[in-house]
Amino acid sequence: MTMHEIERSPQGFEERLLRDLTAHVAGRAEMASAAHPEGRPSRFLRGWRLAGAFGLAVALTAGGLAVQTMRLGDQPPPTASASEIFHLAADAARQQPELTARPEQYVFTETLATVRELPDSGPYQTIRNQLWQSAGGVAYTQGRYRPETDPNGWGELRVLRIDDPADPEKELDAFQPPAYHGDLPTDPDELLRYLREHPVDLHLPEGADEEAVYGDESMAYTTAWSMLDGYVPPRALAALFEVLARQPGAVVISGDVVDVAGRHGVAIRMPGVIGGNLDLIFDRDSHVYLGTRNSVVRNGKESLESAAALLRVAIVDRPGQLP
Repeated sequence: MTMHEIERSPQGFEERLLRDLTAHVAGRAEMASAAHPEGRPSRFLRGWRLAGAFGLAVALTAGGLAVQTMRLGDQPPPTASASEIFHLAADAARQQPELTARPEQYVFTETLATVRELPDSGPYQTIRNQLWQSAGGVAYTQGRYRPETDPNGWGELRVLRIDDPADPEKELDAFQPPAYHGDLPTDPDELLRYLREHPVDLHLPEGADEEAVYGDESMAYTTAWSMLDGYVPPRALAALFEVLARQPGAVVISGDVVDVAGRHGVAIRMPGVIGGNLDLIFDRDSHVYLGTRNSVVRNGKESLESAAALLRVAIVDRPGQLP
């Protein structure tokens, strides 16, 4: 499978989940286990949210929706609650150096990811990715990536636009949201109010009950997750983790977790994910945020779809510039 083929893989899996969400919010009495219509395979890098918040189709929440969650293997019981881990992650966030950015600058991130072409089948591939996201939301995200086995295999720098959830062959003209979150409140209560008043734009398909989706209590937490794709200054990041510590239903995955970069961590499974699971991973000792892990559930079985390890974050002046 070539990199070009991966790039143009369609995103029918996202569409399928969006249709499920639409059906759910339109008729709350429907069972969450209703059969999913067959769709096309997902676009490469969807699982770890290539263009920031707009890959959240696999993490859309709808209040009251029952979602099956499973462990990835048999493991011993956890030793701490999700709330305790988030509070420790908040303490770790406060110790990080602060980066500042102007609106015309870019948030640079480098990530090591394990992905597969289809959500629940096909071989896994480990990819090193570099993204340049507009700090102020005034330009398109750009990125490049290469197989981890080929240090000289970097693809060309590409503009990455938001996919139209109603048409997998089209892209939206809108810029991605700002990747630098320098104006967030640093008090958890104030931040929670801010998240409720400024939900992330999910670009729902036509016919979705936007009032039900955006008005649901879980939407504030979905917005909080989305901000981890960009850069949140230390004090605000600490407040964000304090907010996530309040989310009902978050659980610690039992046992040791090793991320794509080989770092040992602890994973917190976030509630309300449709069609699969989203885990946030933190360093087991320092509790620094490491990245994410996404899985899909098919016929009662869970399988890893993708995982991403955040390696470095910096502020740069232009796409393609390295720190």
